[in-house]
Amino acid sequence: MTEFQGQWIERDGTNVRPHASLVMNLSKPTADKPALLRLGEVETFLHEFGHSLHGMFANTRFESLSGTNVWWDFVELPSQFMENYAVEKEFLRTFAFHYQTGEPMPDELIDKIVASRNFNAASACLRQVSFGLLDMAYYTRREEFTSDIIPFEKQAWEKAIVGKQLPDTCMTVQFSHIMAGGYAAGYYSYKWAEVLDADAFSVFRRNGIFDRATAQSFRDNILSRGGTEHPMTLYKRFRGQEPTIDALLERNGIAVPPSHTR
Repeated sequence: MTEFQGQWIERDGTNVRPHASLVMNLSKPTADKPALLRLGEVETFLHEFGHSLHGMFANTRFESLSGTNVWWDFVELPSQFMENYAVEKEFLRTFAFHYQTGEPMPDELIDKIVASRNFNAASACLRQVSFGLLDMAYYTRREEFTSDIIPFEKQAWEKAIVGKQLPDTCMTVQFSHIMAGGYAAGYYSYKWAEVLDADAFSVFRRNGIFDRATAQSFRDNILSRGGTEHPMTLYKRFRGQEPTIDALLERNGIAVPPSHTR
């Protein structure tokens, strides 16, 4: 998603609307099949469309505070939120039909896809946490760093490492995200955005994924407000409370939803 022009309101009240584009690489058709979307392509489209909605629904006074111009650890909420729809049966029933028979995608197949997404979910979670700990270990230092990198690294993320660490490996020297990739002291935002998107989508799961009132609240309180207020203020206005990790743990299959407990 690329924004060529943001949204702002002129002194005379004119609401200048944004210009955004969404560009993707999609599977090509073959000699005997039309172009069919893979699940990853659907997820990517939904992700980037979430960023687009953040821009298109913007309604603020200044362009510098509109749309995706928000705190770094809040910008991925709308995009990752939209990814949740990719495996929702009610959403898939709107377009995911067999290109030859017209039959909808079977529930069993959708259930298998959801189950497969949780393979090694706990390990993947700890992996992201370990990277965040390493990032913070470097950027919360107050003195010049002159130590040996390898032992420093292994100590920094020790709390999140389950398996045995190999002695001569070093993530730091290839971790471009925190050195030159824009995520310095902010790598935690990946996992934090997951917490936010899962928690926010749990409201839609409860009220209905196409519930208009819930969607309007998400638009009015988050998507249209940009960076005009603190992200937690905006989120609590939509959610009614601060986010918890419960919905993320349930989505990853790490925790059992309350309705499934005895």
